[in-house]
Amino acid sequence: MSEFRIEQDSMGQVKVPAEAYYGAQTQRAVQNFPVSGQTLPSELIRAMGLVKFACGIANRDLGKLTGTGKNPLSDEQVAAMLDAAREVSVGKWDDQFPIDVYQTGSGTSSNMNCNEVISNRAVELLGEDRFAPAKSVHPNDHVNMGQSTNDTFPTAIHVAVGTAITKRLVPALKALHEELSNKAQAWDRIIKIGRTHLADATPLRLGQEFGGFARQVELSITRAEKACQAILELPVGGTAVGSGINTHPEFGDRVSKVLADETGVPFVEASDHFEANAQRDGLVECHGQLKAVAVTMFNLANNVRWLGSGPRCGFYEVKIPDLQPGSSIMPGKVNPVMCESLMQVAARVMGLDEAITVAGAAGGNFQLNIMMPMMGQTVLESVTILSGAVKAFRDLCIEQLEPNEEACEAAVEKSLSMVTSLNPHIGYEKAAALAKEAFKSGKTIRELCQEQGILPDDVLADALDPFKMTVPRS
Repeated sequence: MSEFRIEQDSMGQVKVPAEAYYGAQTQRAVQNFPVSGQTLPSELIRAMGLVKFACGIANRDLGKLTGTGKNPLSDEQVAAMLDAAREVSVGKWDDQFPIDVYQTGSGTSSNMNCNEVISNRAVELLGEDRFAPAKSVHPNDHVNMGQSTNDTFPTAIHVAVGTAITKRLVPALKALHEELSNKAQAWDRIIKIGRTHLADATPLRLGQEFGGFARQVELSITRAEKACQAILELPVGGTAVGSGINTHPEFGDRVSKVLADETGVPFVEASDHFEANAQRDGLVECHGQLKAVAVTMFNLANNVRWLGSGPRCGFYEVKIPDLQPGSSIMPGKVNPVMCESLMQVAARVMGLDEAITVAGAAGGNFQLNIMMPMMGQTVLESVTILSGAVKAFRDLCIEQLEPNEEACEAAVEKSLSMVTSLNPHIGYEKAAALAKEAFKSGKTIRELCQEQGILPDDVLADALDPFKMTVPRS
């Protein structure tokens, strides 16, 4: 059997791999963009299939596919086209999408790739020859009916991103929040020293510290949900420039409702199709929220890393689980690898935000942004790696984290900041002098106060009660 077959498009003939489900336009793009070797993310490919399915449903229900226009389809042909689109949406034909991410900026190459695969697969499902030049289910006339790349490709990006945030990132953050909240409650009676500027500060409870971490993640959940909200409006229905040429007035609303039902994400038709086609501000806003989540995750992981430093020469106030050997030369050394993994992911997301910012600001003029494939890949990468790293951090680090009560409590009495609670009794200046003397002599604040009779024993004991220092008092 020949290695290639000859396909014809509006520009002439082209050789296509013999068994490929795609056709001439896809092959031209493969040849034109030998750039990175990276194809579109599978989530985006599947979202494209789902968008085509939703468009097919809308056109079927509006009577456009089986009407009196050019090349009307039978009910059987419509069903085959919908089945083929559904197969793409569940990943059956991921390997038939070979075009590089760094392609035409609208995503036209990938849109036609999708149209060709669905067309050829529908023809095959009908028992016909999918290699025949004339297609009973045509990639443009039927699969792409009422659509342009300019509205359906960004729609697919929104669908892929919204679904990934809702089904992967938000659940991962919620699980992390729950675990941190549990730790905060369980560790509420453990007293430790606070630190500001990396210097000793007044005491707090380990549970309070982890309660603060839990609140950070709770806010990150809200930010992730806002990231999804930023891309709920779908451009579909605007066709080429936002005017809706060659599509039914109800098309965008009907497609959006199908996509919302299929994904469980409340997608809606864009309120202004000229904005929705031309600008990718929603994606910029979405990724900005993801960057904020990444900043929080970096801070959280780094704090846990510092709290677990040691075990002999660091803080070692929490015991990070030992997961793997940490050195090729130092026997017995273990490292906070899950913290490091999450920090690297967070740094990557922060860096990717710059690419999204530039693409959104300068990626297009007038009625179209021409950096959409890269934007889609980039936002999906951020959602994917954040989701995976947060889940792993929760499962392999936070869930197994243990407090080191002895280390926490040992540092409290030695802290010079214990003197802070004496301010109401002896004033700031005298308290500062005591702190300096304690540091110079190596004695604790309590020992100096007792030696010098600074306060009566009962008043001193009350003032230097570390637990009472962890709550407001007049």
